[in-house]
Amino acid sequence: MNKRKIFNDPVYGFISIPSDFLFDLIEHPFFQRLRRIRQLGMAELVYPGALHTRFHHALGAMHLMTQALSTLRGKGHLIWDAEWEAAHIAILLHDIGHGPFSHVLEKTLLNGVAHEYLSLEIMKELNRQTDGRLDLAIQMFEGSYPRQFFHQLVSSQLDMDRMDYLNRDCFFTGVAEGAIGTERIIKMFDIVDDQLVIESKGILSIENFLNARRLMYWQVYLHKTSICAEVMLIQAITRARELAMKGEAIFAPPHFAIFLTQNITFQRFQENVEYLNAFLQIDDYDVWSCIKIWAQHSDFVLSTICQRILDRKLYKIQFSNHPFDENYLLSISAQLHEQGIEAQLHPYFMVQGQSTNAAYVSSKEHILIKMKDGKVKDIAEASDLPTIKALSNIVRKYYVCWMKPLTLHS
Repeated sequence: MNKRKIFNDPVYGFISIPSDFLFDLIEHPFFQRLRRIRQLGMAELVYPGALHTRFHHALGAMHLMTQALSTLRGKGHLIWDAEWEAAHIAILLHDIGHGPFSHVLEKTLLNGVAHEYLSLEIMKELNRQTDGRLDLAIQMFEGSYPRQFFHQLVSSQLDMDRMDYLNRDCFFTGVAEGAIGTERIIKMFDIVDDQLVIESKGILSIENFLNARRLMYWQVYLHKTSICAEVMLIQAITRARELAMKGEAIFAPPHFAIFLTQNITFQRFQENVEYLNAFLQIDDYDVWSCIKIWAQHSDFVLSTICQRILDRKLYKIQFSNHPFDENYLLSISAQLHEQGIEAQLHPYFMVQGQSTNAAYVSSKEHILIKMKDGKVKDIAEASDLPTIKALSNIVRKYYVCWMKPLTLHS
């Protein structure tokens, strides 16, 4: 069987599969599940074209990994064939732990567990199934492999993950400001002391990359309408779980029901492989089917939220640079009371939160620039733009979402 297949990708054109084993991983049911998980959660309610999936993104990131490793080999850096394949495996599977709606329900279905931990557990299970063929890829994914630049290509502030999702999300949302010069950035890659660096002539491309990332966060990932829809979805799942825990009849596919009727911690998840198997059976379609059925449920909270999601009658949202005044919150509660909503139910219909955006967190890790004299500097130091340093400041916005009465113009 010919396993060197080619995908026709709308962003990059033709994408080749680098090895037979990578083809086998793509064909595995664990990976095929990503076809049924949207990349941008509820963003399609804002950008109707944002219908791409984690499957698309993983293939795109793998394609960029091929370009990056080819660039580094071309500059004389030794990369063994085993390392080449392992790096492709690590980036291909980096998001395999995402649950339904990607980040939206990331810490809702499992108690405070991020998708990176789940990706690692799934990679370990695939490693068991393939007699250890993912050992090296797992080391690169975790960052324990001695040649650190491999981990940086998989997970850093300038990794293949970020470069693909900015390009791809920009393409499918139509937000032109998110476009980045991916090919040029990759051509500027080099290695110094086992650290990934960018040649100095690529500084302008990095500046554009950081600005594009900041704009995409405010315009897409943290868009006010997306936040409202995500808040409502989380509240619906929370209410359904509360009712299920009380023993009330709640429709759900069997594997999804496990996560509604039990409080599963990461420790329990690691100890019982049945939880992993159940998690790998659920996707966006399970949640949407539940939302449609729950809209007819006798519980006022659950049915109201679900019906509003289906009809796109979303909560109102207000932003602030500071925590909201108590009197303002009380006025919102009064609005809910006027709608006949009892005080104990207000937390479902009025939700506070905060969104943060930092395009470049230099205190955590660095984007390094290789100057013409061979010295290595942080991008914030190497760039002559004062805005680069400003991009490392975390911008925090507080918000409150609440349900307003429906009108003809809602």
